[in-house]
Parts: sequence; C-alpha cells; structure tokens
Amino acid sequence: MAPPLLAERHDLAAVRVCLLPTANWRRYPAARDRAAWEQIPAATRAALIATGEERAAEDCEHLKATLILDYARNGDRRSYQDPHFRRRTRLHDLVLAECAEGRGRFLDAIADNLWLTCEESYWGWPAHLEIQAAGAGLPDCHEPTVDLGVGETAGHLAWTIHLLGEELAAISPQLLPRIQHEVNHRLLTPCLERDDFWWMGWHIGRHAVNNWNPWVNSNWLAAVLVFEADPERRVAAVHKIMRSLDVFIAHQPADGGCDEGPGYWDRAGGSLFDCLELLHSASGGAIDLFREPLIAETGRFIMRAHLIGDWYVNFADATARPTITAPLVQRYGRAIGDPALIAFGQWAEAHQADRKIAMIRSLNRTLAALLDPVPPAGRLTAPPADVWLPDLQFTVMRGRRFIVAAKGGHNLESHNHNDVGSFLACLDGSPLFIDVGVETYTAKTFSPRRYEIWTMQSQWHSLPTINGAMQMNGRAFAARNAAFSADETSATLTVDLAGAYPEAAAAQRWTRTLRLDREGQFNLADDFELTKATEPVTWNFMFHRRPELAAGGQVHLTATAGAKATFAYDANALDAVVDEYVITDASLKLVWGEHVYRLRLIAKATANTGRQEFVVTAD
Repeated sequence: MAPPLLAERHDLAAVRVCLLPTANWRRYPAARDRAAWEQIPAATRAALIATGEERAAEDCEHLKATLILDYARNGDRRSYQDPHFRRRTRLHDLVLAECAEGRGRFLDAIADNLWLTCEESYWGWPAHLEIQAAGAGLPDCHEPTVDLGVGETAGHLAWTIHLLGEELAAISPQLLPRIQHEVNHRLLTPCLERDDFWWMGWHIGRHAVNNWNPWVNSNWLAAVLVFEADPERRVAAVHKIMRSLDVFIAHQPADGGCDEGPGYWDRAGGSLFDCLELLHSASGGAIDLFREPLIAETGRFIMRAHLIGDWYVNFADATARPTITAPLVQRYGRAIGDPALIAFGQWAEAHQADRKIAMIRSLNRTLAALLDPVPPAGRLTAPPADVWLPDLQFTVMRGRRFIVAAKGGHNLESHNHNDVGSFLACLDGSPLFIDVGVETYTAKTFSPRRYEIWTMQSQWHSLPTINGAMQMNGRAFAARNAAFSADETSATLTVDLAGAYPEAAAAQRWTRTLRLDREGQFNLADDFELTKATEPVTWNFMFHRRPELAAGGQVHLTATAGAKATFAYDANALDAVVDEYVITDASLKLVWGEHVYRLRLIAKATANTGRQEFVVTAD
C-alpha cells in the first residue's frame, strides 16, 4: 500500500496557506469572458448552440415518487435514473450553449432546470437509498445522504454557477441563494460533519474502497471550491477530501491496475485525476502529485487494457466496448509527461467520434476538453507491448494475429465476477474467445443474490467446472503462484486456480498455463490434482460466434469480424457440447447481438490427476 500522498504532505495549516481564496480562483473563464469562449472553433460553438436550442424546446421530466419506488418494488434502476440523467444532460447542454453564444437566450431555460433540480427531494439514485437510516424506498429529506448522483448534481450546479453566476443572479435575487442552500444542505454539511459514508474510506472492513471514492470526492471538491463561503470550512473540507483520497490512493496497487476493469477506470483512476487536477488548480500548483510513479501507472492502465479497435479487456463489471473520456486521458498523459498516453487518448477521441454520448456527462470534463485541449502528440509509432501487472495479476499478450488477455487475482475484487484464471482472445482485430460482461444493473446485481446471475458465474467464463463445483466469491478464493514470462517468440502466464474453488471441488492443484506463440497460435494447458473425483471435469469456453464441431477433436471458430481459427482438443478424452445463450438484456445486445455461445468439453471419465491441452491456431 502506498503512503499517504496528499493530507500528510499538506496538513491543515499548509492547505490554509496554499488554497486560493474563492475570489482569486477560477478554473474556467466565465461566460461573459467572450474572448476566451470565442477561441473555441466556430463550428464547435455552432454545434453547442444547436444542441442547446433542441434542449430548450424539450419538456421537462416528471421525477415521480412511483418512479423512485420502482427500484424497491421491482429492482428497476432505469425507470427513475433515465429521466434523472436526461434532466442533468439538458442542463449540461443549455449551459454550454449559453457560454458558446453569450446572448442570454438560454438563461431562462437554465433557470427552469436549476429550479426543478432544487425542487427534487433527492439528487441521488434510488438504488443508493439504502445508506439512509430509513432504508430503500422514498428518500428521507430529514437525513441528507451523499451518493454518486448527489455528487454529480452538486458538481453540475457548481460549474453552472462558476460560469454563469452573475447572469443567473440577474434573473432573480432568490435563485443563487436557493442553489447555495440546497448544495449546503445536501452535500457540503453532511460530507463535512459525517464520517460514516462508506465511500470516504474510513471503514474499509465494512466496504472496500472503489470508484465511488474519487468520483464523489471530485464533485464534493468542485462544490466546496465554488460554493463554500466560510474560509475555515472551505479549508477543512478540502483537507478532509485529501484524507479520503489518500485512502483510495493507498489501496491502488503499485502497478496501477484497476480491478474494476477499464469500464470503471474512467470513474476510478479518471476521477482521481479530476481531483488532482482541481487540487493543483485551486492551490496554484502547490498540491501536485503528477510526478508520483503510482499516479502515472494508474493513468496508464486504460491504455494497457486496450486490446484493439473498439475492444478492451472487460474483466469484472465492464463492457467489452466502453466509451472512454478521451480528452481526460490526453490531459492525464500531459500531466504525467507521457506522450504515448496522450497519443492513445487522441486516437481514442478520433475513433469514438460516432459513438453514443454517455448518459452521465460531467460539465467539468466537457469544459476541460473545450477550453484546455492538448496539442496533438503525433501517432504511436511503436507496436503495443505485452502487459503484465503483477499486483492485479493481469496480462495482455500480443502476437502477429492473436491478442490474449488473462487474469489471476481473487474473487472479492470490486465489481467482481468469479473469474480467476479466465481469459479472452482477439484474432485479426476482433473477439474470438470472449468475456460476456455484465447485464443492465438491477437490485439483484449488488445483493446477496449477485452470483445467481449467469454472467457472474465461472461456468459462463472460459474456466473449468470441477467435481460439479464452480468458483466461489470471497477474498479467500484466489489464484496461487501467478507468474509471467515473455521473449521475442512467445509469452506465457502460469497460475494455480485451485484456491478459487470451494472444498466440494476437491482441487489440490490446478495449474493453468496459457502460452501465446507470436506467429499465430496459442495453447492452454490445465494440469491438475484432485483429492477425489466424483464427477467428470467440464471445460467451458465462451464465444461470440457459434463454434462448429468437426471430426477428430477439432472445432472451427469464427471471430466477430469473420477471421477463422481451429480449436483442437483430445476427442478420445473429451465430449463436446455447444450451448446457445439467447441474450435478452439490452446492454449486452449492444455488444454481442442476440446470442453468445458456450463450448463445453466434458471429460469422458473421472480422474484424480490429469492434463488437458487445447491448441488454437489461426487459419
């Protein structure tokens, strides 16, 4: 674990000295600073204005009590969250349109959306109401609790006032005080006075620290810097945020790995960067962690988790095709002095140009992209290298045709799937062996019934089922003796999976060796010892396209984009069965379409010891 990097280096007295007074701090130019805003290219400003005109014509959402109750009644998160996000996206777009044009046309619509937001009983998401004493259901307005949604809303309001405070004050003298009151009641005072919000990190034994910590802290920090009028409360809040961030930083592995996967890096390492960028700005550069190796490694994870094209390594609750905040990646690269990370971010920005815009849009990030762009870094000239993160036990091995990713780790990682020893592979630029990912979140996703969900289970990953037993969840269920080696011709991961299985599996040793030949082949070998053998072992393998069984222990495989490979197994020892899984979940359909497939290779006999090797060759 890393030492405290923020709060001990900068104690309360030091923060009091270096924190710029509210009147002297400005992260972004106000809307009235027309020279600054008109430096944005005219075509970009025209697009922002056109979007604002569309938003101004829209009807506002009705965030009804029964929509909130949908979560407690039916486990449905989206019926409330979708209109909640639309309201905030509308405010985001209206603010940008007004700043781009500067003529006051959008101010009334902005005021309407601000007032409606202030009128909401709760700024968070119904799935998180369990943190209030009253539990899930409707929010208790007498106990303001702070979750991701409360933080995001307060951040939206903070940046709106940062840009348009004078103009909005002219609409009505009651508008800004109302916003100030709501932010103070819902966020500033609870966060300063309470220490029992789990995301702060003070009670690690009850809840592991994860992306919530930097994500909420980034918005709390923005709200403090914009709204907190009392200088001593302002200093105390900033220092408390720094202490909380130190908990997150201390739990980052030295290799910078994000156990939540690249889909959550954006709000884990990415939100940590948001915090560090704001602290650097608000302290006039006195608070600066960008030269710390751990901070640099944390930023590089998103580049290391990239496979090819749209595809990323998607272990844990992550989609295989995430949309990353590419301008943030570029600024991260600039801050740590890494041209390769800048170039990757700029490639990603161009590559994602036509992708659907995320529902949760941060004004801070959009403003930074518009007003603080990173100059082009040029093309990445060196081919991507193998990745081995020894703390996370995460590898990406690259060959001429195959890219293979695999993991060790344990089964209490944040957003965990029971997937110790699982792997995925791309062939000629698209997926061949897959990790399915995660369905749309419901109440079941983060409940004691999580591992009833098929995508969380080891039998729906490329893993064995041993004596009828799947892997179990929990920190004790972990890989052993993970080791990685590589040279010019090959790369190899070896890991013992036995510890990831319960006693019923009777697995004394299960040594999995995954070896990539860089020219066009990879091998998987499982060498095992069981204390007893009551059921035949089943090897499971997951695919996007249907595997076609052929004679002689061969399976013909097709990658997503059409490339072909042959999978060879010992037909004398194993029977092959192909299962088709019909996808009904909308989120998974966006990635995989209507079906995914599982190949099961079932041992014809039980055995206490054995070795099976599987060879995949590009056609």
